[in-house]
Amino acid sequence: MTGRARVSGRETLPAAGLVTGPRPGVTSSRLAGAGRGVAHRKQPAAGAGRFQRGRKIASAAASVVLVAAIFGFALPHFASYGSVWTSVQVMTWPHVLLVVMAAGASLAAGWLVICSVLPSIRLREAAAVNLSSTAVANTLPAGGALALGVSWTMLSSWGVGGADYVLYTLVSGIWNVFARLGLPVIALLILMTASRPQAGLLAGAVAGLVILGFVAVGFGLLLRSESFALRADAALQRALTIACKFARRQPPPGGSLQGFRERASVLLAARGWRISAATAVSSLTLWLVLLASVRGVGLSQAQVPWQTTLAAFAFVRLLTVLPITPGGAGITELGLVGILATGADHKVAVQVTAAVLLYRAVTYLAPIPSGALAWVVWRYAPALSRGDSRSWTTAQPGHAARQPAGDRTQNSQTSMPQ
Repeated sequence: MTGRARVSGRETLPAAGLVTGPRPGVTSSRLAGAGRGVAHRKQPAAGAGRFQRGRKIASAAASVVLVAAIFGFALPHFASYGSVWTSVQVMTWPHVLLVVMAAGASLAAGWLVICSVLPSIRLREAAAVNLSSTAVANTLPAGGALALGVSWTMLSSWGVGGADYVLYTLVSGIWNVFARLGLPVIALLILMTASRPQAGLLAGAVAGLVILGFVAVGFGLLLRSESFALRADAALQRALTIACKFARRQPPPGGSLQGFRERASVLLAARGWRISAATAVSSLTLWLVLLASVRGVGLSQAQVPWQTTLAAFAFVRLLTVLPITPGGAGITELGLVGILATGADHKVAVQVTAAVLLYRAVTYLAPIPSGALAWVVWRYAPALSRGDSRSWTTAQPGHAARQPAGDRTQNSQTSMPQ
């Protein structure tokens, strides 16, 4: 088996909720049409395609304009790029090494999250998936959706089935949302021991706490209450039906939340603490990169307390839950500089800007070339591929003996179109 995914023409990305082919019970005679009827059905699809392309172009253009405005006008208001480069140049080698080590630990923590949800995936495979998908998400408009496709293509080539990939995507995504919503509350409590928090940080923490409460209660009811899961699935199906009508697509079949509920309960009962620990470590190590950058440019605890850096990091992470720009480009930099440099003199503002840009260089820019290299290695190096990978379901003891050979073969070949 090579690193290139093998697929048939009818397979799709499961997490995208797309359905190919006619719905069950729809015969070919009902789908067949001639003359004006066929043309009538094709015209809305073409119009919808042009509308979607126009919307994507407009969204990409808006992101480019926003990022350009932030880097061209907003950030230079705090410090010129020449003075920022001077602050970076005076860093000592021990400080540079500290930043590099923190960045490496942050990357490895992201790989551990994948392995915690998909125990059949090895660490080097998780590294390839994480780096490649991050590179796509950080460079392309709507990169988050494209990153899902990259992850699915690579994971399916190692034997991860569609249901397991959907489970991985949803569980890891939900836990990431929990971390982003909960961290501002913790950071605010810690910050109150050192100084009075800013009004914006306080408002963000309160908003995060309220949303976290709703999400946690809803997720808990989804797992524990079958009646709630049925009502939620019906509501989701109605929303998807309306959305698919506008998108000129067939709605996915119902019962998706029920299947997710059953599989998620089994997964969380067995590996919930591992997933929680890996998610917490991933967030904290990313913050440590910021702290190492702040200390590396010469800012002391008296000038910028570590409690303030944690609060700023938590607030900006909450702010970038919505993917307005690829990887939060521009918004993250402006948010961190705006919080950390508030009330500081010009020299401290320059050092803060240098620390933030250094932090973003090693966490945002560095994964792009390494992700491209990981994709090339996965695609052309057979050593990264294997034919005996097993999904979360098949990795359970005794399952392989019960599963028919035909099902195992079909599961190991499921992947996404190129």
